[in-house]
Amino acid sequence: MTSTPPTPPLSIVMPALDEAAGIGAALARLQPLRGRGCEVIVVDGGSRDATVDLATPSCDRVAVSPPGRAAQMNVGARVAHGDALLFLHADTELPVDADRLVLAALGTNRHVWGRFDVRINGRPALLRVIAAMMNLRSRLTGVATGDQAIFCRRSAFDAVGGFPLQPLMEDVEISKRLRRLGRPACLRARVTTSGRRWEKHGVVRTVLLMWRLRLAYFLGVDAARLARSYPRHRG
Repeated sequence: MTSTPPTPPLSIVMPALDEAAGIGAALARLQPLRGRGCEVIVVDGGSRDATVDLATPSCDRVAVSPPGRAAQMNVGARVAHGDALLFLHADTELPVDADRLVLAALGTNRHVWGRFDVRINGRPALLRVIAAMMNLRSRLTGVATGDQAIFCRRSAFDAVGGFPLQPLMEDVEISKRLRRLGRPACLRARVTTSGRRWEKHGVVRTVLLMWRLRLAYFLGVDAARLARSYPRHRG
């Protein structure tokens, strides 16, 4: 007679596309959480490099999805077993006790979702200012970005229909939907994300671009139209 494996306390969903250069290190950082019972799922969006081969030994499951973070994260949530979900970009590092912090935040009736503060790793000093502004804006508005490692109860994720299938601003849109269920838990513990997209295209230029995108989206411009206008926004 086989026993049913225990339900993981937290499922971490990582969308990936051509991340062979960093996927091994990203998953290595999650092994202590796996050791505490957390589930790690990598969702590949059609990589043309060795992402899948490198990820397979270091996660609980590799799922395959059409490309696009929203679609990939929805697939990951669908196959996850945990009652709590955390969505993690491949270039973002969690604090060592992330699982405990998330479960504590979701373990009361105060919050059904939340996010971490963020630190942007890179040489330009301006990146520290940008991170501080992101954290403050998120705390004031109740809207999170994907870089902040959004987490939620599965019941809340299902209640809002998951991530909207749009090519950008899926993090903003799901935040708005989750916000209807309650304010987010804004954890002051920080995730560390790569500053590569800011440095690649110029810090000031990238910030101005993101402001334009967010303003246009706020004013009602369709996300698909924005993606066509700014095809390099993902960096």
